[in-house]
Amino acid sequence: MSSSQAVRPAQAGRMPDIPLPPLSGGMLVGAALLLAAANFVAVLDTTIANVSVPTIAGALGASSSQGTYVITSYAVAEAITVPLTGWLASRFGTVRVFITSLILFGLCSALCGMASSLGMLVLFRVFQGLAGGPLMPLSQTLLLRIFPKEKAAAAIGMWSMTTLIAPVMGPILGGVICDRMHWAYIFYINVPVALICGYLGWRLLKRYETKLMRVPIDTVGLALLVVWVAALQILLDEGKDQDWFASPMIWVLAVIAAIGFASFLIWELTDRHPVVDLRVFRHRGFSASVVTITLAFGAFFGATVLTPLWLQNYMDYTATWAGCATAMTGILAVMVAPLAAKMASKFDGRWLVFAGVMWLGAITLLRTHANTDMTFWQVAFPLLLQGLGLPFFFVPLTGLALASVDEAETASAAGLMSFCRTFGGAIATSLVNTSWEDKTKYDRAELAGLVDQAGHYANTLTHSGLSAAQAQGQISTIVQSQAVMLATNQLFTIAGCCFVFAALAVWFAPKPTRVADTSQAH
Repeated sequence: MSSSQAVRPAQAGRMPDIPLPPLSGGMLVGAALLLAAANFVAVLDTTIANVSVPTIAGALGASSSQGTYVITSYAVAEAITVPLTGWLASRFGTVRVFITSLILFGLCSALCGMASSLGMLVLFRVFQGLAGGPLMPLSQTLLLRIFPKEKAAAAIGMWSMTTLIAPVMGPILGGVICDRMHWAYIFYINVPVALICGYLGWRLLKRYETKLMRVPIDTVGLALLVVWVAALQILLDEGKDQDWFASPMIWVLAVIAAIGFASFLIWELTDRHPVVDLRVFRHRGFSASVVTITLAFGAFFGATVLTPLWLQNYMDYTATWAGCATAMTGILAVMVAPLAAKMASKFDGRWLVFAGVMWLGAITLLRTHANTDMTFWQVAFPLLLQGLGLPFFFVPLTGLALASVDEAETASAAGLMSFCRTFGGAIATSLVNTSWEDKTKYDRAELAGLVDQAGHYANTLTHSGLSAAQAQGQISTIVQSQAVMLATNQLFTIAGCCFVFAALAVWFAPKPTRVADTSQAH
């Protein structure tokens, strides 16, 4: 919604529907910091658990593969609520929804920290994701509303910087907290930020509340969305443990997901007020942009989840050092983001997206030569370089996608694009986790048949003083380590190829004929 929709509360002697002036001075700075902090914690929680998965899983008596549910549950829940943000803001008011979501986010974060089992934690992460979904788009909307129009670029810059910095800080904070404190504090740190910002935010922003409109909600479409998304995610998470389609449960989930998705498509294309306006896919530029962002973000997020798991479980990294290595990606990304934004307004966005995504793919393919003898900087330096491509991927692609749709469809398109991006990351996390285990088992079986066939190495170990059992154990450990390394490199290869396909997909988009208003991009 534009600032012209912000109204004063109806009071005696005042006419409603009079736009309020933007904030200024200390109040503007304070409100901007509050909104930036709210956006920061919402984005932070998409990555803060990445390096903490082994620690959380061990503390709660679960495997590392089951621990990734902590990541996917939040991502899926957040993806579901993003398309609902516009309806919620219209029905209950932008400020009310924002403040309520922020406070609920803090309370759910506290519940996550108090969870005593993985099941409880995943449930509370779902609630946390549902509450956090509206925070990103509404924080951007409110920033633009309180800033003067001539300073709108500064508002967008502040919002973009928190969006880029938070994923960088997530792995570092998660690692330090898990190494030096209890894992629960990765969630507890959200509580004071959310509650304080919620209280002060209401005091500063309540006068900017928007008019309420009784917009109908597509309850059937929402229910179908939740059903097929949940069924598909559970299928991907549980498939490896249930031996895939040898399990009746997996068959049932597959049927529910397929029927739910088909029904969702039919309903959303025919309903007058769809929860997700699928008709925007008729625009070739938007469709190409969504394919690009879904493939590229899935590849990026999957590799980002895999890296700390590999470093902690098989390279003997602490959570802190695994977080520092993973966070390297964001350093150059933050530095070149202003340049990417400036170039996006001057050059054909397709070239910038193509170059950025191809760069991500090239660096990921470079990482396929990883080995178990690598130093920290040999692991971290490619990740540092990878950050150069991120802003040239995210910033121009958003503008390209929204410039491809009608102006009246901008909000719907932004919500749908955000849903596909977030859900793509959740699916990639599940697929990476499953494929990593499967490929490790396969590679181990292959190596076991090739290693020390003549028994020379085993004899050398026994002659050095080890027992036969100890020698076999040492050989088994080496084989397992190398099998994991091979599986990791194979997944980096797949991720690199996904980046290449994503970069090529952007050329299906025609050259945009107008500049999009990205203020509604989630």
